Amino acid sequence: MKRLVLALGAALVIAAAVPGLASATEVQVGNTTTALAAPTCPQQATVQQTEAGCEIVLTKTTAYETLSDGVANPDLITQPGVIDSFTLGISGLVIQGANLSTELSTLNTNYGGAPAVQLTVLRPVPSILGPRWAVAAQSASMPLTPYLGGVVEFPLISPIPVVRGEMLAVTVPTWAPILTFGLSTTQFSYSQSHTQILTGTGTSQTSSCTTTSAPTLAQLTLGQQALYTCNFQGTRVEYSALEITAPAPGAAVRRHHRRHAHAPGRRRRGHHRAHARQR
Repeated sequence: MKRLVLALGAALVIAAAVPGLASATEVQVGNTTTALAAPTCPQQATVQQTEAGCEIVLTKTTAYETLSDGVANPDLITQPGVIDSFTLGISGLVIQGANLSTELSTLNTNYGGAPAVQLTVLRPVPSILGPRWAVAAQSASMPLTPYLGGVVEFPLISPIPVVRGEMLAVTVPTWAPILTFGLSTTQFSYSQSHTQILTGTGTSQTSSCTTTSAPTLAQLTLGQQALYTCNFQGTRVEYSALEITAPAPGAAVRRHHRRHAHAPGRRRRGHHRAHARQR
């Protein structure tokens, strides 16, 4: 009930502030049949086995789901409105033969800081090279360390306006244990900005889809463009978002700021223990 009360409260505030939103409705963008969960590795995994095959850590990139439970592009915006919050399934990061403080220290050192995620709104950019998206808006960076091992909702103090055709993605400036792997390759996949970043000055960075040592290719600035030609089958990014839809075209509030403030995360399920591999 707490989750419902929070969402309804936000909807009422938005409806009062924006003419025409009195009949706004809630849409869970990205939710499919399989509920969000904190990623885990096989219980029998050792440190060595986890390094070799447990791919739950997303690093220095922007990503969105291309297939979830067989639903194509589940995070595509189909109605104008505002994003009120987003939810992540975050691994607990404990594997056999290791301890949490050691894992956190190693990952923080390898990827330039503590785990964090931003919700990113992408707008499509015409391209003959493959899917290309530009940053239209972005939330503030959400620290994940306090919420390891749970499914956590991050309410946005300043909701983010969205329009039809935009895509909701997650940007990871450092690292985040939010990937569930080993799923059906015909039912789940995601794409990430790991091939090329194009800046406003025309400069670019490139890397292969399999590299683990490239500089950050996360989309971190307004207007920054990236190609999304790296697609990973059988893996799910554990995120979704709550949209308060506008009842008619033009009713959504105009986007004023790229970065939007957030409130502390709220756990939506109990604590889960999990494992990690550096990706």
